[in-house]
Formats: sequence, C-alpha cells, structure tokens
Amino acid sequence: MIQTVTGKISSSELGVCSAHEHLCIDLSRIKKDPDTILDDVGGMEEELRRFKRAGGRSMVEVTNDGMGRDASLLKKLSETTGVHIIASTGFYKDPFLPEQSASWNRDDFARRMLDEIRNGIEGTEVYPGIIGEVGSSHHEIKPIEKELLMGAGIAGIESGLPVTTHTTLGTMGVEQVELFLKLGLAMDQLIIGHQDLNTDDERILAVLESGAYVGFDTIGKNNYRKDTERIRLFEFLFERGFGSRILLSTDLTRKSHWHKYGGIGYDYVLHSFVPLLKENGFSDRDIHMLLVENPARAFCQKVITS
Repeated sequence: MIQTVTGKISSSELGVCSAHEHLCIDLSRIKKDPDTILDDVGGMEEELRRFKRAGGRSMVEVTNDGMGRDASLLKKLSETTGVHIIASTGFYKDPFLPEQSASWNRDDFARRMLDEIRNGIEGTEVYPGIIGEVGSSHHEIKPIEKELLMGAGIAGIESGLPVTTHTTLGTMGVEQVELFLKLGLAMDQLIIGHQDLNTDDERILAVLESGAYVGFDTIGKNNYRKDTERIRLFEFLFERGFGSRILLSTDLTRKSHWHKYGGIGYDYVLHSFVPLLKENGFSDRDIHMLLVENPARAFCQKVITS
C-alpha cells in the first residue's frame, strides 16, 4: 500500500506518477527571492488539473519541515483535483534547516520523523508516505547533513517508508548510498535524487549497482542540463539494464516554473519529454515502466509503524 494525503491506495492505483515535486514551498528565507514562494492556491489547482489532463495521476510532494510545507492544503488540493498526492516528512539540507534543529543529532531527526509517521504531520490527520527530500551540499556532506541523513535512514528502517534524497547538482550520491548501506537501510527503499544533473556516468552506475533508485527529477530544466543530454544518459543506462530503477519528474520550485508565469509546468515530462523519448527509440513499454511501474515499486511501503 501507498500512503497519500487522503488515505492509503494500492500500488496499482498510483498510475502515472511524478516522483519529486513541490506544490507549496517557501525558500525565500534563505534565497531572498519571492520567485521561490509558491503560495497561489488557485495556481496550484490549475497546474494539477493540467498535469491530470496530460495523463498524470499521482505526485510525490517532497516539501518538508522548514521549506513551507502545508499538509492540510495538500489534502484539499488532492480532493479538489483528484490527483493522488504523497506528502513527506523530514528536513531539507543546510542552510534550510529550521533553527530549532541546528544542534540535533540523528536520533533527534529520526524521532521527529517517526512521530509524524505515527501521529500525522504537524497535528493534522495527514500522514507522510515518504521520508525526504533529505540532502547534502555541493561536493560535501556537512556534519549536520550527515546527522539528518542518518536520522532519515533510521526512520526508514523503523517505518518501512522510502527515503528520497537531494544531491546538489548530482554530487555525493555515492557517498549517500555508502552512508545508508552502513546504517542497514534496504537499498530498494532508497531514491538518490537529481542524478540527471550528475555528469559522471560511472558514479550514477555505482548508485544503481547498489540497488537504489535514481531520480531523473529535474527534466526540462535545460539551464542546468539539456534534455538531449538526459536522453543520451537514458540510452547509456537502459543499455546496461537499469531502466527499471529510474524515476521521472521536474522538481518545480519557482513561480516562473508554472504555466501561469510562462514556465514548463508539472506536465512537462508528459507533453514534451515523453515524445522526445519516443523520437529516440524508446518504446511505449519503456515509457510505461518509467512512469507507472517504477514509481509503484519505489513508493510501495513494506511496513507501517504502529
């Protein structure tokens, strides 16, 4: 079963799933940019409806504590639009952590996540279906980030929920895998994020060979990397048998990413990237695996903490 903001669904009900998104978010405390605030409820509803019209059925919303999360709003959005939304528990990375967690250790982080998994998010009746996005910095895992990642791993082991990570520009994915392996987290519970931004093919292979999933979750952000380069990386990984471990999404975090403001929208993978895959020889079977089968496996929880 998979925990959504409106209740549990079977993996077969998940359908076409965007694996790493933000609907309501506020990063302006650190970024000092109003473009990094998504607070337009009507805009959220319209973006979700466009996603659904394009064939989307579910969305994993990885905004967590300190990033402007609003679990009650996510529930209302799901009820209004009919899109399944999976909410998250956790914390992002330095310097976005809430002030009160600045001195926490792994047990403190794990305790907070497990409390939300057992009792609901911030006093609501909304329960998280995933731990994340928990992250590391560019080319380093800072001490507080190590404690956070370890706490997420502990919560994942105890709850059975999947853990999804942030890697800054794709770096430190291998090191994250090593950290979780030492902790004892099952690799099929782990999603290493933003690997479509990783320009080192061998390091992506190392992550996949561990048994973890990888997020190709910034699709359409051509200012970071061209989608044509992502296609080449798809070909490289499919040839080596790792197509079943890739998860797709766009990771929209700004007003300027929305259709309303001239951006690509959450439906970009479906209306633009899927045709590009087909043009480059990927079959309908491949695309169904990427959009439906892989998320159903990745987000299906094995154990629920009582």
